[in-house]
Amino acid sequence: MKTIHIVGARPQFIKMATVSRAIAEHNKQVGKRRFVDELTIHTGQHYDYELSKVFFDELKIPKFQYSLKVGSGRHGEQTGKMLTRIEQVLLKERPDIVLVYGDTNSTLAGALAAVKLHIPVAHVEAGLRSYNRRMPEEINRVLTDHVSTILFCPTETAVKKLQQEGFTNIIYNGRLCPLDSYGFNLICSPNNSLVINVGDVMFDSTLYNFKLAERKSKILKELKLAGKDYYLATVHRAENTEDSQKLKRIFSAFQDIAFNGITVICPLHPRTRKALTQLDMGRCPANLRFLSPVSYFDMLFLEKHAKTILTDSGGIQKEAYFLRVPCVTLRKETEWLETVKAGWNVLAGVDKVSILKGIEHFRSFAPDDLQINLYGDGDAGRRIVKTLSNLTG
Repeated sequence: MKTIHIVGARPQFIKMATVSRAIAEHNKQVGKRRFVDELTIHTGQHYDYELSKVFFDELKIPKFQYSLKVGSGRHGEQTGKMLTRIEQVLLKERPDIVLVYGDTNSTLAGALAAVKLHIPVAHVEAGLRSYNRRMPEEINRVLTDHVSTILFCPTETAVKKLQQEGFTNIIYNGRLCPLDSYGFNLICSPNNSLVINVGDVMFDSTLYNFKLAERKSKILKELKLAGKDYYLATVHRAENTEDSQKLKRIFSAFQDIAFNGITVICPLHPRTRKALTQLDMGRCPANLRFLSPVSYFDMLFLEKHAKTILTDSGGIQKEAYFLRVPCVTLRKETEWLETVKAGWNVLAGVDKVSILKGIEHFRSFAPDDLQINLYGDGDAGRRIVKTLSNLTG
């Protein structure tokens, strides 16, 4: 089977690394008939070193064969450029299936380019919903799901949301059923999508890479930080960075925390850094510390040893849960409801008072129950590759 990964942003590099590692493991164990060949298209949605190449280097992802260098731009412009350039590659390579990840513009462009050429699409991290259509990520994930042939879900909640939208070919409990009745024709029939809960590839990644991060990361020493003595904050979503009032309220809360004597470590996305330069935030406390984007290993290590995490990132919400660190989410909704129900995540929105209340909540309440199996058993990558391999049988 000839597969093409389409990625373009940091979270996708991490997810793809898990699947690519599983493909390499699979290929060592099978004969040529079930061999999975992989190529990678990097759209260039994240194009600076800190947000792109460093992740390929650190996670040892096989070198991408196509670099489209699309860069930034408005959503329509960026997605349109990707569609044109991805289509050219797909026409040349003619893969058996295209794998797309998450919910970025690269995800949607890859799915649309493939399906219009009648190439089957597999969506890794399918079925997530915030029900906030003002989020570009929500539009991307809904449209991608509805043109995909195989929908690899991270949780049972995601499966149920797809079932509510009319998907009927469901494999429950993350277990692979025999696929002989489907055969390879399954991925040639757009009206016969298959939904499978394989678990979360981000859980696989956290389990695998945190052990490496413990050995390799020197970030706490470099920043002269002690464990559980700082808050970690990230802000990158367009809904927050492109609204100056929202951004000001968020960073005003960070200032208050820092003025109260607690260090706040804030790696800045380039978009966030640019937006902050246009705001009058007044005096900034010395212990509100802005960093350039950090590597994946350093980020995992910072997350693990933070007292609390404040973020608008879906991926970091989950990593906080996996690493047993309380999380205050800077949004009014989340796709990862399991983390909220389990008590490890509080939805604070962008109101300064609510953010500070979220911090205070975890000062007096420490959750102790962690149901990791909500996100699978750490073998989502293997399940994905096994499914693809079975479809060629």
